Amino acid sequence: MTVEANDAHATTVQCSSSAITDGESRGLNLQSAANLHAASVSRSQVFASPKTIQSSIMITIESVTLEGNGVRLEPLTAEHHADLATAASDGNLWELWFTAVPIPEQMSQHIADALQKQADGHMLPWVVRDLSSGEVVGETRYHDINPPIDRVEIGYTWYAKRWQRSYVNTTCKLILMTHAFETLGCAVVGLRTDNFNFQSQKAIEALGAKKDGVIRHHSPRRDGSVRDTVMYSVLKQEWPDVKKHLEGRLHRWAV
Repeated sequence: MTVEANDAHATTVQCSSSAITDGESRGLNLQSAANLHAASVSRSQVFASPKTIQSSIMITIESVTLEGNGVRLEPLTAEHHADLATAASDGNLWELWFTAVPIPEQMSQHIADALQKQADGHMLPWVVRDLSSGEVVGETRYHDINPPIDRVEIGYTWYAKRWQRSYVNTTCKLILMTHAFETLGCAVVGLRTDNFNFQSQKAIEALGAKKDGVIRHHSPRRDGSVRDTVMYSVLKQEWPDVKKHLEGRLHRWAV
């Protein structure tokens, strides 16, 4: 409305310019142009996102060790090869056709690929260590990192069979989401899984994440088939309630 009012004022000045001197006409036209510019700036601020107005700072992802509730997330290195191979062998996890857990003989390449994607800025991988036993019990990552919109996803997560359905997964998600929202400043944390990985879907939903939908024919599996991907997310404004929910679950485990 301000722009329309200034447009109307400018038209009035132009139409009445014959009744005033050239100098006065130039002055009025300059003032009108200034009013239009101010209105344009005001209009652009209205439609800009709050972050655009306040700051252009984006999240910065760096390798870091995270720890809590008896679990430590250690940055993945080539030295974790033997420990990860042992963890994956507990339950022969690679036999689950809808997962991406590597066979022990392919663990070195698996680690090399993860570290290359970290170097490229797409991922941040950790091994999961249970502090009570000292064992490496699995792996997890930030992936599909998108700094311009302050988004990360948590995935590539797997645990040795005897540690599944324990406090470990809830602890890892609490640690990773706390770091994402409270340290990095993320606006959203995403999670995804195979449409046939029903156990993973139940686990994600039990965390309090909201189901965004299903992307059909989305990603190739190891066996050459193509999976549908089930997408979930937690928004920044949802995090306080989700955090209380996760802490409550850990309290029931007396962790």
